[in-house]
Amino acid sequence: MTMNRTAVVTGGGSGLGRSISVKLAADGHRVAVLDVNTESAETVVAEIRAAGGMAGPIAVDVSDESAVVSAFAAVRDEFGPPEILVTSAAIAGFTRFDMITLDEWNRYLAVNLTGTFLCARAVLTDMVAAKWGRIVTISSAAGQQGAPAQGHYSATKGGVIAMTKTIALDYARHGITANTVPPFIIDSPMLRQQQQAGKLPPADLLAKSIPARRLGQGDDVAAVCSFLCSDGAGYVNGQVIGVNGGAVV
Repeated sequence: MTMNRTAVVTGGGSGLGRSISVKLAADGHRVAVLDVNTESAETVVAEIRAAGGMAGPIAVDVSDESAVVSAFAAVRDEFGPPEILVTSAAIAGFTRFDMITLDEWNRYLAVNLTGTFLCARAVLTDMVAAKWGRIVTISSAAGQQGAPAQGHYSATKGGVIAMTKTIALDYARHGITANTVPPFIIDSPMLRQQQQAGKLPPADLLAKSIPARRLGQGDDVAAVCSFLCSDGAGYVNGQVIGVNGGAVV
C-alpha cells in the first residue's frame, strides 16, 4: 500500500476531522489540516508532528470560493498536489422545520453542501493529472433517513451523498474514487454542545437507540476513511459506508 501522499482534511481541527487527520498522518501521509479555526488546526498539527508525522495548518472558510482556491494553492506549495481529500467541515443544529429562516437554510447549504462541492472541485484537476485520487465525504445518517428538527442539515447531507455518487461516476475512469461515510451518533465536541444546549439527551440515553449500545468514536470513522483512502480501496467507488453501530441498516 502506497503511503506518503498529500492528504487534505477539511474541518480537520476538531471532532471527526481531528481523528481523521491524525489517522492519515499515522498512515504516513502528509496532511494539510484545513479549518475555519486557525488555533484548532494548529493544535492538531502540533499533535501530529509530536507523533512524528507531517502536517500543516491552513485556515479556510469552505463556503468562500476564493478562500478555498487560495487554501488549495497553499496545499500545493507546501506538500504538492492533493491526492486524498476528506471533507469533514460542517455545521449542525436543531430548528423546527417551519422555524428555519432562509438565512439559516442558506448557511447550512453554503458550509455543508457548497463547501464540499468547492473542495472536491479544487482537487479533481490534480487527481486527473495523477491518474489517482481518493475523495471521501463525511455525510450523515440524517442524510439517509432524515432527523427530527434537522431539515436543513438532513437536506445538505443527503445532497452530499448524491453528489459523491456523481463524482464517482464521472471520474472512475481517471483512477479516482469517491465514497461517502455517513456516521450516526458520534461522541464529539459538536454533540456535546448540543447536549449542553438541551437539544440532545445524555450519552447513556442516546446509546440505547444504537444496537451496539455505545456512541461512535472519531477513531471508528477514521479507520474507515483510512481504508477508503488507500490503494487497496481502488475498486470501492460511489459507495455509502455507514459507521453507525447498526442503527441504519
